[in-house]
Amino acid sequence: MAIVEFTIIPIGTATTSLSQYVADIQKVLEQAEEPVHYEMTAMSTMIEGELDDLMTIIRRLHEVPFQHGAQRVSTSIKIDDRRDQQASIQQKLRSVQDKMNL
Repeated sequence: MAIVEFTIIPIGTATTSLSQYVADIQKVLEQAEEPVHYEMTAMSTMIEGELDDLMTIIRRLHEVPFQHGAQRVSTSIKIDDRRDQQASIQQKLRSVQDKMNL
């Protein structure tokens, strides 16, 4: 299972506020047919699942700002693809918390 963190930024919009674009992207993510878990943060969104599914979803999400009038979109993607054992967002957080409680 892979974990992908992404940020999608429409460029050249009429306002500095991006929350409507983020909301539109989250709606599309909620309706994804692919079996993924996701978490939105204040600065990005993280999704976990099979890498092929995640890349398909990100491609679809990248299109959302264009569908809402943006003429240019910048998407940043960070991939953590661990193959020696199962990893998840929660597992990674637990691992750090366990080490903090030593």
